[in-house]
Amino acid sequence: MSTDEAGTAICAHGLSKRFGALVAVDRIDLEVPRRHVYGFLGPNGSGKSTTIRMLCGLLTPSAGEIEVLGLRIPAEAEALRRRIGYMTQRFSLFEDLTVRENLEFLAAIQGVPRRRTRTRIDELIGQYHFGGCQSQLAGTLSGGQKQRLALACAVIHEPELLFLDEPTSAVDPESRRDFWEKLFELADAGTTLLVSTHLMDEAERCHRLAILNHGVLVADGTPAELTGTLEGRTLIVEAADPRRAQQALLGVQGVLSVAQIGNALRVLTAVEDALAEGAANTRQRINDALAKAGQKARVATTPANLEDVFVAVTRNDKESEERAA
Repeated sequence: MSTDEAGTAICAHGLSKRFGALVAVDRIDLEVPRRHVYGFLGPNGSGKSTTIRMLCGLLTPSAGEIEVLGLRIPAEAEALRRRIGYMTQRFSLFEDLTVRENLEFLAAIQGVPRRRTRTRIDELIGQYHFGGCQSQLAGTLSGGQKQRLALACAVIHEPELLFLDEPTSAVDPESRRDFWEKLFELADAGTTLLVSTHLMDEAERCHRLAILNHGVLVADGTPAELTGTLEGRTLIVEAADPRRAQQALLGVQGVLSVAQIGNALRVLTAVEDALAEGAANTRQRINDALAKAGQKARVATTPANLEDVFVAVTRNDKESEERAA
């Protein structure tokens, strides 16, 4: 296991963390390419934050090996801290300081040379659109402005690697879109980013994605690779009464989930039903169930999305746990 200058920023093998009887992270293998926006997708309690804290040296793993930017973690965590940035989901800067004063304080904390500090802060104020409010108290900023300021402070020392723990959970969609544009600008400039999220639309933006569930890594790949694994397994059902149609399909053999999306139903089928014969049998059972419920409906295949992937892999994870028990 190793990282190299050209290819890999983070490499972890068998990474685990226990808190007493609780297994928060369970034997994760992870490889994060350089200059990528790498996403951690999972619900609250899935182990995303715990994994990030271990990767950046804030938390000692119970088992496993970690190498980040060529350094062994946690043994060389102190050397790593000058080379990384970290941004949490809560605004953690000083609300009674101005925008510029927050940047000046973080520059001093991160050891930015004094001769470079003024120029660097001026750069960030321009890049993050604080030109007209650099003297404004941080506590009076909007949610989106606070997130941009937190990001600017996290990169004040120009880190090679940036960890972001659900950074946009409290901002509006337009602010989130602008924030993600900044992340891609950082990646284009050479920064590697690891971003945890529970939002599907954010996960779709990542170059590569890992899905965690109950501390277990259940999927890893590009969004296209992950959705490609469900080819032929997702259906759209258009019915006059989608609520009654949904009730009719729950429990049908080969149907894993049924979710109402507007006036239609999105149906995920079992893995064996991606095969032609299995798919035909499942479609017939679905049509029969709808007819029995008096529902005239149109059933058609549709491309999978990341929500389908998440449902599929977490369901598989749950079934694996039940078999092991």
